[in-house]
Parts: sequence; C-alpha cells; structure tokens
Amino acid sequence: MTLETTPPIEQDSGVWRFPADQPLTLESGGQIDGLEMAWSSYGRLNADRSNAVLVCHALTLDQYAAGIHPVSGKPGWWTRLIGPGKPLDPAKHFIVCANVVGGCMGSTGPGSINPVTGRPWGLAFPVITIGDMVRAQAMLIEAMGVSTLFAVVGGSMGGMQVLQWAADYPERMFSAVCVATAARHTAQNIAFHEVGRQAIMADPDWRGGEYALHGGRPGKGLAVARMAAHITYLSEAALQRKFGRELQRDGLSWGFDADFQVESYLRYQGASFVDRFDANSYLYITRAMDYFDLAAAHGGVLAEAFRKARDVRFCVLSFTSDWLYPTVESRQIVRALNAAGARASFVEIESDKGHDAFLLDEPVMEAALAGFLDAAGAARGLS
Repeated sequence: MTLETTPPIEQDSGVWRFPADQPLTLESGGQIDGLEMAWSSYGRLNADRSNAVLVCHALTLDQYAAGIHPVSGKPGWWTRLIGPGKPLDPAKHFIVCANVVGGCMGSTGPGSINPVTGRPWGLAFPVITIGDMVRAQAMLIEAMGVSTLFAVVGGSMGGMQVLQWAADYPERMFSAVCVATAARHTAQNIAFHEVGRQAIMADPDWRGGEYALHGGRPGKGLAVARMAAHITYLSEAALQRKFGRELQRDGLSWGFDADFQVESYLRYQGASFVDRFDANSYLYITRAMDYFDLAAAHGGVLAEAFRKARDVRFCVLSFTSDWLYPTVESRQIVRALNAAGARASFVEIESDKGHDAFLLDEPVMEAALAGFLDAAGAARGLS
C-alpha cells in the first residue's frame, strides 16, 4: 500500500503543561519549571490501559509520526509503520509520540519563552541529555494515566531513548524496539555534529543564539549543518544509485553553481530544513546525543545498564549499509542484553539505503516489527 492510498488515521494532539510544583530535574543539576510537552496520539487507550505504545523520534523529526503533518502537509515520518493493518495499529494500540524537550514543535526548548525574562531562552536554556528527554516522557505518560507501556519504539536518536527507558524505567515497559541506533555516540558521530554546530555558530545571523530577538535566523549555517548531516544518513551506494555524477544541465558551468545533481539535492535538503527547524534546538539536541553513553553511569559496563530489564522483551534491528550506527553497535547492545539475562531478538536487514533505511520502504523491517509486536501482544494478552 502506498502512502498516497493509505486510509486516513485518527489523530489527536496537544500540549501538556505541567504545574510549577512538577519541575523536570536535569542531569546537569538544574531544572525546568512549567515544562510543556507537545504530543500526538493515534488510537484509543483500552480499558485496562495495557496497550499504550510510546514512539520516540529522531534528531530532526517531531511528534507527528503518522497522519498528516499540520505544518508541512506531508505524511508523518513513520506512516509506513503506523496505521490500520500496520505493525503499530491504532485499532490495537494507543500510540503516543512526544516532541522531545529541547525541540521546536511545541515542547519546552531554547525557542520557548523563559518565564523569568519574558524572552526566548536562547543559550540560557540548560543543556539537556537523552536521560532528561526520557524523564520528561515518563512524566507525560504518567500524567496520561499509563503506568506500564506495552512498548517503547524508536529509531536513531529515538532508539537511544528506548535504551534509556530500559535502563531507567524497566518496570514501566513490557517490550522495547530499537532500530538503527547505538548505546553511545562515537568520536566520528561527535565530529560530524561539531561541524554542524560550528556552521550554525559561524553564521553572523546566529547572534550568539539570540537571533529571535532580532527577527532573523542563521539560515545559511543551519542549511550547511543539515547538508553535512544528511550525507551521513545515506550510503555511498544510495548516493551513486540516485545521483552518480549526473549533471543538472548540459555541460559544466565552470563556476560554483550546483553542477551535479547531488549538489542540488543537498542544497534543497538544507533550504527546506531551515523552514521547519530551529537552529538552537539543533545545537542542544545534537549535544544531547553526543553526551549519550549508556554504560558510563554503570561503571562502563553496558550489561549493567540492563540488569533490571530482564523481564523486558527486546527487538534490535540494524541495516547493513548504515555507517552512522553500523551493525556492530547493535550487536554490542544485543550482547549486553544477553549478558544481563534479558530476552533479545536481533535482525540485521540487508539494505543499501544507509541510515535512513529505518524511515523508508523496508519490508523486512516491517515484517520483523510486526512479528515481534504480535508475539509480545499475545504474551501481554492484547486482542
């Protein structure tokens, strides 16, 4: 079934505002008062509240995982997996996706108003971590009246959140699915992020992070950051198949216009990204990913992070051409789960699409996810 013919999906959305006496405590030692969490949901919570699924989004995505995005008008980023008859089925599951803390689609972030100053936070916003994002999600899920999630599911940075859930709240989840992810950021990952951050901060329109006060934005720097990052989401085979050395027009320009189709593609990706993402949010979220090292808080032993998650059912999926979070990273997760005594299924999926394969048409991924969730649902007693 193509996205164009996918049946409409019932979608609810809103912003949950926490009272001042329920602050978000941060790993840095600070806290955020009056936390706001923007969310979307699909399906209904069943009578015994046992069918809730939390979907965690990646770096540049948001809470609109399915249905139609209200800003872009495009299908949600995981419409291939969420919908009637799909692995995450609103007829069976109550599916919730929340914009992460630090994001720019309604949750509290650097673009939000600082209640103390009445101005956008900018760089006065506290540094956040993946753990902080998960703690905020746990607050939201509890506020929604859900004590135990049937599943926590995510890819890329979303997969990091899934792993953090398993380490911090194993008693509040029945199963976990992490796709194309890792238990820590490598030096190469950090290096690519730093290139992007420096591109943003070198843009004169960034203005020390206070561009919102001047009615502008560091569009050029953010576009370059997106271009650099987007290269890591693809594989060499995918780039060659899609573009090769094809030219934009007959002949060379003998200048620095976009002669090659791949150049034009990257420029388009950069320009369109600027229209939907906040530059300071990009700084904060990439920094949160760089700080992520699940074993660090457990004596450097990853298995210890999962020691209390023995009753959680895990599914770990990777892609052969993903060089951003290669299969070796997923195998390390699986070995740590096994060492901790947890049940873990693992599938390495043959694909030449690179890291972005988790967002694309991958029938093996869909089948693996459906099979795992069906089996977990039977064990959970979901109809």
